[in-house]
Amino acid sequence: MHNSQIDFIPILMQVFLAVGFVALTIFGSSLLGPKRSSTNKDKSFECGIESVGNARIPFSVKYFLVAILFVLFDVEVIFMYPWAVNFKEMGVEGLIKMSIFMILLLIGFFYVIKKKALVWE
Repeated sequence: MHNSQIDFIPILMQVFLAVGFVALTIFGSSLLGPKRSSTNKDKSFECGIESVGNARIPFSVKYFLVAILFVLFDVEVIFMYPWAVNFKEMGVEGLIKMSIFMILLLIGFFYVIKKKALVWE
């Protein structure tokens, strides 16, 4: 199969269309949108709660560790979906590979439990 540069023109057109639409939308909203500014409007506001104190308060490392572990185990679970869909076609070889994957996943999970990374203090 031989590809030429002409075959990439539809892709480039789609990229230019997407970038142009985004640029036009941002530029158009800045021209058409209201430009009213006030001290009350410019205040920081989130979730209906007034901001109190400094926003640069350091978080506990445990918070980030739990978040990273959640993402890690969530991504590993996502890898199990294609295996479940193609279970019959993969046969015994796929079962062995998935068993190794699950054993490594469980070893990591038990390591996290042993290190008490999920204990919230």
